[in-house]
Amino acid sequence: MIIHWCGTGLSAIPGLRRLLEFNNEVCVWNRTVAKAHEAVGDLTDWIEPFDLPTLTEALTPGDIVVSMLPGDFHVQLAQACIEERAHFVSSSYVSPEMAALDGAAKAAGVCLVNEVGLDPGIDHLMAHWLVADMRAGGHVTPDAEYEFISYCGGVPKIPNAFRYKFSWSPLGVLKALRSPSRSIRDYTTLDVARPWDAIRHYDAPLPTPETFEVYPNRDSLPFMKEYGFEDGWRVKEFVRGTLRLNGWQDAWAPVFSEIETLSGPGGDARLKEMSDQFWAEHAYETDEPDRVVLCVGLKVSKGGVAAYHKTYVMDAWGDARGSAMARLVSQTVGLAVDAVAARAIAPGVTAAPSDPRLVKTWLEAVDVQAQRLMVVDHLA
Repeated sequence: MIIHWCGTGLSAIPGLRRLLEFNNEVCVWNRTVAKAHEAVGDLTDWIEPFDLPTLTEALTPGDIVVSMLPGDFHVQLAQACIEERAHFVSSSYVSPEMAALDGAAKAAGVCLVNEVGLDPGIDHLMAHWLVADMRAGGHVTPDAEYEFISYCGGVPKIPNAFRYKFSWSPLGVLKALRSPSRSIRDYTTLDVARPWDAIRHYDAPLPTPETFEVYPNRDSLPFMKEYGFEDGWRVKEFVRGTLRLNGWQDAWAPVFSEIETLSGPGGDARLKEMSDQFWAEHAYETDEPDRVVLCVGLKVSKGGVAAYHKTYVMDAWGDARGSAMARLVSQTVGLAVDAVAARAIAPGVTAAPSDPRLVKTWLEAVDVQAQRLMVVDHLA
């Protein structure tokens, strides 16, 4: 079995180095070979220029392809894996095109594993743990109402006036600000056209309490089924969202105002200009620590009184091992590679596992990467 790791951007390096250090048979593919040599050349010289036909030809049954490339490549790589009976791992969300490959993947006996990074990824593990813990406590009853929150954000460890810094191109962040979201608030579906229309304050239950700004991200509703919420449950709140430092809304107000006016090719060109400007002005300096905060909470109330209320909290920051974002994304991808190799994940298109054994093992590994990982029981 050969692991074909595609992409050596900043978020890929810690997980890739871990696989190489454990003497796995790894072929590194990158569009720029020289950059791959800079990143992992001290551990391997098996580095190839990325090209889809060449990679496909190199695959043999049972191999594992890891895509840390832009999302446009994922479905093509997954299709190649099905054809060659190899497995596929990615940290990205399951797209409709990826989901459509489920039947073919099962027929071929291969795993197409997605959503195994930080967010999505670690947040899924925490959600599965909380729902299982809540069920074990006997809190699923006809009169119960449920509130679920999941907020994740990469923020500067040392706050700046802009209240944000970039680990890589800001273009993705700017494009996300133009995206609508769906969640549940006060028992009804909340449709939001722009994130700044739904920003709220969130008091994170850290050892030293801290308030952040949060807003819904993407469509939260499909994750209700993934996390085990049942039809008929009375859900007061269900939201997966983004977390930012307090003051971010005010600091970014001019950005929001301009984005609101952009459309068409001209708008896309302006977004690129803004991205280049922000990269020049607000990129992390060498060895400057980043920070990742992730809070996933579940509350169950009966008769207006809380019967269950716990929050899984993670706080991590850059240190001598590298950036927190890179560690948490790529090391979790590496855990998925291990699980696929051990045949612990079933064939087909899947996201981060809900299997209690894998959830426990993976969260223990996450604990090593984070400075703080804990479950807060608000009723204790």
